[in-house]
Amino acid sequence: MMDLFEEIVRMRRAGVRGALATIVHTSGSIPSYESSRMLGAGRRVHYGNNWRGCVEADVWAAAKEVMEKETPRKLVFNLNNEATYDNGLICGGTVEIFVEPILPQPVVYLFGGGHVSMAVAKAAQAAGFGVGVVDDREAFANAERFPMAQEIFTSYDEAFGKLKPNASSYLVIVTRGPKEDMRVLAWAVRTAARYVGMIGSKRKVLSVYKALENEGYRREEFERVYAPMGLEIGALSPEEIALSIVAELVAVRRNAGGAAHKKLKVGEEAEELKV
Repeated sequence: MMDLFEEIVRMRRAGVRGALATIVHTSGSIPSYESSRMLGAGRRVHYGNNWRGCVEADVWAAAKEVMEKETPRKLVFNLNNEATYDNGLICGGTVEIFVEPILPQPVVYLFGGGHVSMAVAKAAQAAGFGVGVVDDREAFANAERFPMAQEIFTSYDEAFGKLKPNASSYLVIVTRGPKEDMRVLAWAVRTAARYVGMIGSKRKVLSVYKALENEGYRREEFERVYAPMGLEIGALSPEEIALSIVAELVAVRRNAGGAAHKKLKVGEEAEELKV
């Protein structure tokens, strides 16, 4: 029999979202018992104990919403022998079920190991993110500068080959120059990362977009990019810039609608390049 908690660990390591439903209270004739659990991920359902029947479909529908919104829910069913909940079992009474999201730890991958990246790494760790660092200069990408880093790469090509960004990955592009930014962005926009952000002025950002369009990228591919990166708070110092960036990461993680305002819209190019 599958160990649910081992499966949860496996899911989190693989970057898979799920939901765990636990019966926390029952009364009456319920064909299950307290502490029974159901674990779901994607379109699959796993059972910790045998509690199929009465409310399974409704719980699974709620689990999918919990996975999407990343917030727990408590469900209360007053069954009272209703035919709606009768799948060949006599269901009567009340059952309370707590459904909670199973989420991988979000990881920020910093492309560039400069002062801003160091400040972002500290703030991101404090906000609950894991940290990875990529820079082709060993003097900048090392454990001394980034003691909190789970992964450190000193080759962009190696990072591109080994990293498999998913819905829990946040790619922050803060390299030492536009050439490196463009190289990383070319890879990042075609990944499944939850967030892709790039630092720089609007003019610089649009210039990078234009250069990549000349290499065959579609303009629509940049619509998901947060650039210039960070919420607008008038930041000047590396620490303030880091605060604005991590605030945006949290906003995206928590599905806050205001986070999208920093994306440059298609069609702004001609106007911005005149500035």
